[in-house]
Amino acid sequence: MHPMLNIAIRAARKAGNHIAKSLENSDKIESAQKGTHDFVTNIDKEAESIIIDTIKNSYPEHSIVAEENGLIEGKDNDVQWIIDPLDGTTNFLKGFPHFSVSIAVRIKGKTEVACVYDPMLNELFTAQRGAGAQLNNARIRVNQLKDLQGTVLATGFPFKQKQHSESFMKIMTSLFTECADFRRTGSAALDLCYLASGRVDGYFELGLKPWDMAAGELIAREAGAILTDFSGGTEYMKSGNIVGSSARGVKSMLKHIRENGNEALLK
Repeated sequence: MHPMLNIAIRAARKAGNHIAKSLENSDKIESAQKGTHDFVTNIDKEAESIIIDTIKNSYPEHSIVAEENGLIEGKDNDVQWIIDPLDGTTNFLKGFPHFSVSIAVRIKGKTEVACVYDPMLNELFTAQRGAGAQLNNARIRVNQLKDLQGTVLATGFPFKQKQHSESFMKIMTSLFTECADFRRTGSAALDLCYLASGRVDGYFELGLKPWDMAAGELIAREAGAILTDFSGGTEYMKSGNIVGSSARGVKSMLKHIRENGNEALLK
């Protein structure tokens, strides 16, 4: 195993255990609004500190991009850890037991290792570039689709970008004529991992941040998923708009997105 993946797993498990334990004392959870319908809790911040401390103990010179702390520059800017200490904060606040810790390592702009940990189910999704993806050390693969008939697609509503809600609903309505059903679970990192492990057949979402996707996208790609932005290109980390499935699944999903999405989404 890549030594950095080892440290990422250690950090994710420590943070995840802290998050899970904190649910037992829900009266000690404090939340604040940091944007429209966007919350942060003291537990997000504590989990992030646990992750940063674990990384810095082993790699004091590496840079870190964290959701709550932003960019923490180190002497070595070639290596960047991208962390989301609690992906699914709204679920966590509601006591809805579906959220994750997401950690990725980029070296010279390429994501090399990734892990996403679900502390409630004790499920650890991992990937190393070129070496496949695993769930609790067992190999996972994306479902190969002929078309969208009978498929279950994961998504997330654009609650931070409600100006796109009409366009998004048109896309969903169009997809719903072909697929069987949708799942909207509230953690983009886990959505990508569920795509990777065949629990859902496809995934699309708009308005994501790099820390929402960085780990999950490597896990999905290493499991054989094709990932694009809404225009069919590969700039999803910049645009925040992502589509993922097998090759045929992505082609079918993009057709619905292109036909129903507004111009701003298709850039």
